Amino acid sequence: MKRSTIDLWVGIFVALGIAAVAFLSLKVANLAPQSAAQSYVLYADFDNVGGLKVKAPIKEAGVVVGRVADIRLNPKTYRARVTMSIDKSYQFSDDASASILTSGLLGEQYIGMQQGGSETTLAEGGAVTITSSAMVLEELIGKFMTGFTGNKDASK
Repeated sequence: MKRSTIDLWVGIFVALGIAAVAFLSLKVANLAPQSAAQSYVLYADFDNVGGLKVKAPIKEAGVVVGRVADIRLNPKTYRARVTMSIDKSYQFSDDASASILTSGLLGEQYIGMQQGGSETTLAEGGAVTITSSAMVLEELIGKFMTGFTGNKDASK
């Protein structure tokens, strides 16, 4: 009788531990369920999204205000269309801007929103028209190297 009681408590403890690890794993991977009723959709077109991924955070002043819901290539403009799911408690003006930024030197990429000065707000399905694409490290190095070699050729 005493052995089965101990086994029961150990089983309960192990089950709670597995549930806690699963919950933390979902939180770390940004896969925690988010209610669609508490958010609205905005769109933004970028020339280059770099390493931006679905579920990446959208931040305003360092505060997470939403998540990237989808990234697709627009077949007409050949620009990346990013679908953003924004928390309903945050409203952005129609002249707000969006930039793809990086946390630290080699950290994850996220979208940084910047509130505009207009008094009219973006409605459900609205588009952020002022965007700044991701800076790709390889492109920057390439520009630096070609600019550096270009200066040597110009001096001859």
